[in-house]
Amino acid sequence: MNKDNNEQAIEEASKLDAKTVYEVICRDGEEELERPVGSLFWSGVSAGIVISFSVLGEAILRSFLPDEPYSYLIENLGYSLGFVVVIIGRMQLFTENTITTVLPFLQQPSWFILRRIGVLWGVVLFANVVGAFVIAAFYAHSGAVSGEILNSIEELSHHATGMPAAESFVRGIPAGILVASIVWMLPEAKSSSLSIVVLFTWLIAAGDFTHIVAGSVEMAFLMVTGDLEVGRAIFGFFLPVLAGNVIGGTAIFAFLAWGQVRREMSH
Repeated sequence: MNKDNNEQAIEEASKLDAKTVYEVICRDGEEELERPVGSLFWSGVSAGIVISFSVLGEAILRSFLPDEPYSYLIENLGYSLGFVVVIIGRMQLFTENTITTVLPFLQQPSWFILRRIGVLWGVVLFANVVGAFVIAAFYAHSGAVSGEILNSIEELSHHATGMPAAESFVRGIPAGILVASIVWMLPEAKSSSLSIVVLFTWLIAAGDFTHIVAGSVEMAFLMVTGDLEVGRAIFGFFLPVLAGNVIGGTAIFAFLAWGQVRREMSH
């Protein structure tokens, strides 16, 4: 092997440093901030619909697994299904944007970028919720899902939305950190991307943490079936989980990521 080939092999085998990972995600965030609102909306609706496969997958496994202690851990593998499609498929998921769009602002703060972040967050979150309600209504009233699986979806939904608001909030923080961790690791992951998404989203479910978009499918299911009041849904579940995810993904993970590369970026 000649010197040039050896150098190339070393570069390919070496890990990306934190500064490079930051710059990759920062560039992704800048591209997201420049996308038209219409594109963001329809991508967000798609994500809201597809993320429902996390709820559906978990419900299917719950319906057919034996009533054993270990079944809980296997059941929660189903929760990864929707996240795999959404994240690998590059759809607009609100909790991913709590880190990707914030990093460009931390690097170069400006009111313009802050306004763009506000617009993107608002559009994507609204679109995710619209998609969640569309698919929840389909599951509940179309007859496409068997009664046994519907019962499992209902059980999961009551559990997710039945926590006290304060508990929903604190359980949302680890979920925000874990989703941000996935985003941070993907530039380096390459062929391991799938296993990283599966492992970390399984951990969200197994840890009984709360996620605003997947949880919105469960919230919407109970609302379209008349089992959850609007006030309870918004103030007891949606807003507390949203705040927890934002704190976990932005106030904790994004700022820590910025802190470890800030001096290098300044040079």
